[in-house]
Amino acid sequence: MTTTVPAAGPTPTPTPTPVPAPAPVPVSGAGSTTVTAAAVPGGGLGGFDRLLEAVVGERAAAVRNVPATLTCFTDHFPRHPVLPGVLLLESMAALARRAAGPGTWRLAAVRGVRFTHFVGPGDQVHLSVEVTAHGPHRTECRATARAGGRVVATARVLALVSDETTREGTA
Repeated sequence: MTTTVPAAGPTPTPTPTPVPAPAPVPVSGAGSTTVTAAAVPGGGLGGFDRLLEAVVGERAAAVRNVPATLTCFTDHFPRHPVLPGVLLLESMAALARRAAGPGTWRLAAVRGVRFTHFVGPGDQVHLSVEVTAHGPHRTECRATARAGGRVVATARVLALVSDETTREGTA
């Protein structure tokens, strides 16, 4: 039996496959604009995979797919993998930022969060956000996450403040 061993030499570098540009996602609201959804490595659109609707100052809806390849599933928990609640909450906050409109918004407060069912590998989470108060420097939203036809998490208040807002204790 003869075994052939390849000659030593440089390993060929694979050429990267070009990724097609994402399709524009329409966003309604004052001065209706079109936002292009850009993929963020490892997190879809910054917490969700597909934006379904965004009406600035009113509401937004999106979908987050939960692949079994997420690294958090190895430790959380090995025999019964569960998506950490903080990741689900970040998806709600990212969608609330879209509903708040243009500008840089940061999460200032979260109140009344309830996790009612586990979200695991292979689940598809439908997120919805309803704006309850909207101003130039502060926006408050109510958020709901559904998977498998049932509510898996809710947040009574997601308070966002504009980064242009002076923080307490600063000038």
